[in-house]
Amino acid sequence: MHPNRPVRRLPRPAGFWLLSLSLFALLTAASAPSPLYVVYQRRWGFSSTTLTLIFAVYALALLVTLLVIGGLSDHVGRRPVLAGALIVEGAAMALFLMADGVGPLLMARTLQGLATGAAVGAIGAGLLDLQPTPTSHLGSLLNTVAPAAGLAAGALGTGLLVQYAPAPTTLVFSLLTLVFIALAAAVPFLPEAVSRQPGAWASLRPRVAVPTQARRAFLATAPCFVAVWAMGGLYLSLGPSLATGVLHIGSHLVGGLVVTTLFGTAGAASILVYGLPPQRVMGAGSLALAVGIGLTLLALSRPSASLFFLGAALSGLGFGASFLGAFRLLAALTRPTQRAELFASAYVVSYLALSIPAVLAGLAVPSVGLHATTTYYGAVVIVLALIAAVAAAAVRNPAKSRPGFPSLIFNVGRRMVRRT
Repeated sequence: MHPNRPVRRLPRPAGFWLLSLSLFALLTAASAPSPLYVVYQRRWGFSSTTLTLIFAVYALALLVTLLVIGGLSDHVGRRPVLAGALIVEGAAMALFLMADGVGPLLMARTLQGLATGAAVGAIGAGLLDLQPTPTSHLGSLLNTVAPAAGLAAGALGTGLLVQYAPAPTTLVFSLLTLVFIALAAAVPFLPEAVSRQPGAWASLRPRVAVPTQARRAFLATAPCFVAVWAMGGLYLSLGPSLATGVLHIGSHLVGGLVVTTLFGTAGAASILVYGLPPQRVMGAGSLALAVGIGLTLLALSRPSASLFFLGAALSGLGFGASFLGAFRLLAALTRPTQRAELFASAYVVSYLALSIPAVLAGLAVPSVGLHATTTYYGAVVIVLALIAAVAAAAVRNPAKSRPGFPSLIFNVGRRMVRRT
C-alpha cells in the first residue's frame, strides 16, 4: 500500500458487521477456557479457589481497563483503541498455547481481560455509530446478541474439542490466535464516525461517569446488570464443576453445554424481544431469570440433569431479555460523544458482578461445599432479579418501540402477499 494513498474504508454496513464479529470473537475467547478448567485442575492439582481466581483475574483486569481506557475512543476514535486491543488479545491466545501451569494461565487471562476491557467500550459505541439509522435498535441488539452468542460458541466449541479432538488445550487457542490477527489487520479499513476530540490524556484518569440525563435510568438498571452477570459468572467459573461434582456427568462436552445453554438462549431471547419497549423487556426478563435460577437450584437438590438444563435455558432467556432492555434504556439517553464512557460505566458494574461473587464462591466451596455455595449464591441473585423487575416499572421508556422480531417476520410476509 502506497504511504500517501488514503485508505479505502469499508461501507458503513460492512464496518458495523465487522465490529459485531470482533465483539463475538472476543467473547468467544472469553468463555473458551471454561470447559478446560476441569482439565487444568486435574492436570496441575489446584483448588476450586484457584480455579475461580483464574476466571476472576480476567474480569478484574477488564474492569481496570474499562476505568482507565473506557472513554478513550470518544477522543482518539474507535479504530486505534480497537486495533491495540485485538493485538493484545492475540498475544493472550498465544500465551494460552504455551501455558504449563497456573502462572501462565493467570497471565493469559489477565492479558485477555485487558484487551477485552479496551475493546468493549469502543465496540459498543461503534455499533451505535454505524447502525443503519440513529433511531435504529440494531446496535443495542448486537451489543447483546454478539457477546451472548460468543460466550455460547466459545464454551461449546471448546467442549467439543476437549471431548473429541487431539491436543484440546492448544487447538482452540491456535485457531483463536489466527482469528485475532485477521481482525486486527482489518481494523484500518473501518469507517470512523468520531473525530478526534481534546481531552484524551484526561480521559485516562480512572473514573466512572454517567451523563446527568442517564443517571436515574442507570441506577434503575444496575440491579439488572448485577443479577445477570453474577449468574453468568457462576456458570462460567463453576458450571462445568457443577455438572461433574453435583450432577455426576463426566462428559467435557456436557460441561461446555452448561455454559452454552445459558448464553445461547440469552442470544435467542435478545432477538425475540427486539424492538419491544425496553422497560417491559427488562422487567419480564428479570422475572424469567429469577424463576430460571429457582429451577436450577431445585435441580441441584434432586439432582436432575434435565431440570438443571431447563433452569439454565430459562435463566438464559431472562439474561438476554433483561440485559437488552437495560442496555437500550441507557443507549437512548446519550449522545455519540458520551456513549463509550457510559457503556464503560455499565460494564464496570457488570464485570464487578461477574468477578467478585465468583471469587467469593470459590473461597466458600472448600468449607461450605459446592452445592451449598451454589444455593446461597442463587438465592442472592434471585433477590436482585426481583429488585430489577420492580425497578423496571419505575423507569420511563425513552425509546420509541418497534415491532418485535416475530412481528417483523409476520409484517414482511403480509406485505409480500399483498404485492403478489
